[in-house]
Amino acid sequence: MTTKLDVIVIGAGSAGLAAVRQVKKKTDNFVLINDGPYGTTCARVGCMPSKALIEAANAFHARKKAEAFGIRGSERLSIDIPAVLQRVRVLRDRFVGGVLKSTEALGARSIAGRARLLGPNDVAVGDQVLHARSIVIATGSSPVVPQPWQALGDRLLTTDTFFEQETLPARMAVIGLGAIGIEMAQALSRLGVDVHAFNSNDELAGISDPAVAETARQILIEEFAIHAGHEVELSGTASGVRVQAGPVDIEVDRVLVAIGRKPNLGDLGLETLGVTLDTRGLPPFDRSTMQIADLPVFIAGDANADASLLHEAADEGYIAGVNAVADAPSCFQRRTPLAIVFSDPGIAAIGQRYADVGTAPCLIGSVDFASQGRALTAQRNKGVLRVYAARDDARILGAEMCAPAAEHLAHLLALAIHRRLSVHDLLAMPFYHPVLEEGLRTALREISRQSQGGRSDLSACDSYQAVALD
Repeated sequence: MTTKLDVIVIGAGSAGLAAVRQVKKKTDNFVLINDGPYGTTCARVGCMPSKALIEAANAFHARKKAEAFGIRGSERLSIDIPAVLQRVRVLRDRFVGGVLKSTEALGARSIAGRARLLGPNDVAVGDQVLHARSIVIATGSSPVVPQPWQALGDRLLTTDTFFEQETLPARMAVIGLGAIGIEMAQALSRLGVDVHAFNSNDELAGISDPAVAETARQILIEEFAIHAGHEVELSGTASGVRVQAGPVDIEVDRVLVAIGRKPNLGDLGLETLGVTLDTRGLPPFDRSTMQIADLPVFIAGDANADASLLHEAADEGYIAGVNAVADAPSCFQRRTPLAIVFSDPGIAAIGQRYADVGTAPCLIGSVDFASQGRALTAQRNKGVLRVYAARDDARILGAEMCAPAAEHLAHLLALAIHRRLSVHDLLAMPFYHPVLEEGLRTALREISRQSQGGRSDLSACDSYQAVALD
């Protein structure tokens, strides 16, 4: 017997839950199907537990600044690693518990099981066959681990398994220097682990601006070793893991693999949709509607491998949920691109990146935080910010940075880009003194000098050329 529904949502992650919120507003005749742990990747193994670890690492690392502030005795501080990891799990469980309430409240409309598509309107789960007017695929993603490395067993970790560790080894390798790899490598190093980080290419955290990338590299190598530009080979030893990459040949106790995540689409039955899948096994979809081809099927979140970030997953789930119960799909304007790496200093990219705008058609303003007043007072004076603006009207196009308070500067710039503000518009706004945002103003003023001509409003107010005042 086939159960008839309005909507089937497959996956109870961030995108799936966002879709359910919208579907519930229009109908009660839906189900949510989830295979594996509930609680979302973000709350269980991603954003939240990693930030709990980073905060502990940064708190302990702060002791290294104590002498500069006239604080003595910091060298006697020690860290209890098992207690740190226990706190991470306690907070993780609290975050997961909050998410679980939303699925538990669905009662029978939440089905634990593995779904398989039988076509654009039909899904099998267990012995049941469900028919729906529309389907939302939000099955999330899993860490990529090359098959040969899987033989290392528990000597190889991913973020899916890392936070269950009771303690940390003395020496670790981190493979992959994207956002997750950099965050974890720095945190582990600050917790006292001897870290060697590897990347097959020279890219760090997706930074495309060479000036920002080099600044980030120089700052990070002060804390842990970076080996880039060579493929990595792993093999087991009697007591650990051998890591080989170009001229590097070392042994570590454990390896954390952070080389990316792949959509959970295996054995889902996408071939039954009658669309051509790309080389990654992904169907064609419209990111303004989340619709697959012209089918009543929508794909959202990590499952579509488009923008694996929580706020993007939430947006995509929203779009998919709205369109799943609509008579016809609506197109949505997507938000300004925003990506943040919670390293110290933070790394961020907003709007168009350097690789998108190039150097010829745009104006570039920059600031080096080495001599920025507020950064100096806080012993946070490391990093650089680069802003890109249109040559004709100085409209802000994007920015990349490795800078203190990057997460806050990034949001300010995202607002400016979304509102299509120019450099002059931002400079006409107040900048209090002394704040780190004055560093942004320095970069904006550099662009203004290249573009403003004879402007005489307050956006033309110039620098004092004195660290104490700027």
